[in-house]
Amino acid sequence: MQGYIHQLESFGCADGPGSRFIIFFSGCPLRCKYCHNPDTWKMQDGKLYTVEELLNEAESCRPYWGSKGGITVSGGEPLMQIDFLLELFTECKKRNINTCIDTAGGPFTSEGEWFEKFKKLMDVTDILLLDIKHIDEDEHIKLTGHTGKNVREMFAYLDKINKPIWIRHVLVPGITDNDEYLTKTRDFI
Repeated sequence: MQGYIHQLESFGCADGPGSRFIIFFSGCPLRCKYCHNPDTWKMQDGKLYTVEELLNEAESCRPYWGSKGGITVSGGEPLMQIDFLLELFTECKKRNINTCIDTAGGPFTSEGEWFEKFKKLMDVTDILLLDIKHIDEDEHIKLTGHTGKNVREMFAYLDKINKPIWIRHVLVPGITDNDEYLTKTRDFI
């Protein structure tokens, strides 16, 4: 199996606990107005890698991780390639590598085959960095082009299984910095 990868970063300090090797996946269903990685939107624009190729690259940096570091997958949206991601993180666990998913939750659904794969993925995921793009549903749609209902369901599921998460929320003047929305975001958290 191969996955579409946009780029690799050998040293990240704000992408999960400790020092991280970051794998930027290609492909994203959201079209956020303030996206800082729009070059990752199209999946086929990435380069194909196998799990073994990625882990060989990552493990060359392992001495820098210390006891808290590991691998973070970001994007784009890594959950768009859930089969490849599950294979990658399963192999990471065999190698005792800490795993982190940086996601906006766009592909999440609590139904069907995808959800069954997601539950297995959570068994080999140590932590998630999860975005709240916008707490208001209408504003979320205007901002991303998609509903945020499934993202809120993802938060509820992760809470139910006690999965550690770091919440991310970008303050954008005139879009997400409204006191009413910030209060709603606080109440949701």
